[in-house]
Amino acid sequence: MGDYDEDTAFLGETGPYFWTTFFLLNTVFVSTGFNGLYMVFVGAAPKHHCFIPDVNLTEEWRNAIIPFTIVDGEEVQNQCSRYRLDVVRNLSAEGYVPGKDVNLTNLEQEGCLDGWNYSKEIYQSNIVTEWDLVCDDQWKVPFASSTLFVGYLVGSLISGQFSDRFGRKKVVFISLASQCVSVLLQSFSQSWKMFCIMFLFVGASQVSIYISAFVLGTELLSKTMRVVFTTLGAFLFYCIGYMTLPWIAYGIREWRTLLAVLSTTAVVYIPLWWFIPESPRWLITQGRVEEAEAIVRDAARKNKVEAPAVIFKASELQTMPSNRKYTMLDILKSKNIRCITLMCLLLWMAINIGYFGLSLNTSNLSGNPFMNCFLSATTEVPAYVVSTWLLSKCPRRALLTSFLALGGGLLLLIQFIPDTLQYVALALEMTGKFGFTMAFSIVYIYTAEIYPTVLRNVGMGMCSSAARIGSITAPYVIYLGTYNKVLPYILMGSLTIASSVVNFFLPETFNRDLPETVEQMQECQGLCSGSKRKKYVENGGSGNSPIQRGAKADVQSLNP
Repeated sequence: MGDYDEDTAFLGETGPYFWTTFFLLNTVFVSTGFNGLYMVFVGAAPKHHCFIPDVNLTEEWRNAIIPFTIVDGEEVQNQCSRYRLDVVRNLSAEGYVPGKDVNLTNLEQEGCLDGWNYSKEIYQSNIVTEWDLVCDDQWKVPFASSTLFVGYLVGSLISGQFSDRFGRKKVVFISLASQCVSVLLQSFSQSWKMFCIMFLFVGASQVSIYISAFVLGTELLSKTMRVVFTTLGAFLFYCIGYMTLPWIAYGIREWRTLLAVLSTTAVVYIPLWWFIPESPRWLITQGRVEEAEAIVRDAARKNKVEAPAVIFKASELQTMPSNRKYTMLDILKSKNIRCITLMCLLLWMAINIGYFGLSLNTSNLSGNPFMNCFLSATTEVPAYVVSTWLLSKCPRRALLTSFLALGGGLLLLIQFIPDTLQYVALALEMTGKFGFTMAFSIVYIYTAEIYPTVLRNVGMGMCSSAARIGSITAPYVIYLGTYNKVLPYILMGSLTIASSVVNFFLPETFNRDLPETVEQMQECQGLCSGSKRKKYVENGGSGNSPIQRGAKADVQSLNP
């Protein structure tokens, strides 16, 4: 197979075609910011206490029937129990005054047998208030959240297969439709179980959108714009959705209406079907060269450049099987690809445990929840802007290792901060999250550049699956803090430092053209390569190496 980047170099690095494709694809990521985080509001537990039915009680006893308890040094009403209603009713009828004639600490308590009374100061209704997901049933809220991550895991496993088989563009728009329908059906949930089931489909469709659109943009755009798209573009537009969500939720305090409105936003993506092209790289791997040439010629027309008479030469394509289908089994067949994949899986898992762990650890901040959500989103923007600038100038491996070491090292330092310096510990934690956010954005483009076109979606899907396992694990890592508050930091920090060491053995992709075939994929550095190692590009990706030019593959260590 020929070198796609060299064959299409006449298009230039920028132009109307690339910029239009850049913005249209990025708008797709806004929906992932909407639909991945509404659980922050839908599953929030408002202030609540036991409901007191309309029985004959004096005002004093009605105010005193809810016992008080100490939470974080503050005296608050108990949310899960009340004094026995029959006892209180008899005492009230006999004219006793609570606290004066009766010692309340000696009264027997009971659960909230008549339900709960919820504050409507912030939320008019959500799944907590509708299905009483508090006290003994409060575990159902994080379980519902975990079904979203399980959906991410399922979607990560299947989206790559579907995208490599049926095309990137089709999977993007089918996933958008699936997400719209799933969120809409979820707004009609009649039970907690139905809500969880639909949340699984929401997660599967959302991660399918993200991965497929990410790979489609990586393959459609030029080398220069690819870096901007996979860092500043994709993540920044995700943040736009993330930052917009709290304002929509602020205006719509009823959860069913909120979900219905969020689902309808997918309608704006329907016209994009006629403006976003399929990946020519993928079409070539399927033997559909004429369709690929038609897309490239249309791009040349929009960029106002002249395309050559023959774009993809037959001599460069004849060695490639026309309908070769790649699956996860192909990753297991090669020792080199297998080792690279295992190291990428560890990286993605460690980054997601740290990123989501720190995010969950700061979710109980005091103040307005809508403003807290907005600020949480805006703090990620500087990390994405800085990573975009650095990725255009620095090697990927060094960058990723540096920010993993920064995030992990700062978490390990927290255990040495005394309790009297909580602001210092908080500053270290936020700086650590900045490092994880940087690593989060870098690992996406790094992984996409490591895998060849024929395996890119499969590889990204497997790595995203490892990320989902990390995000599912993160709440339990934070839960370890109930036994020892520094234990989560030690675990996350140690795992991150270990992954930064593993990252040293991955191949460098800076200034290298995207590999198209398995034979063009680089070897890992030392761990899995054979005694006769050959590099994918000897001269920094100029396109002159035999492998890159599509000559016969003589890299024996890439073979099973």
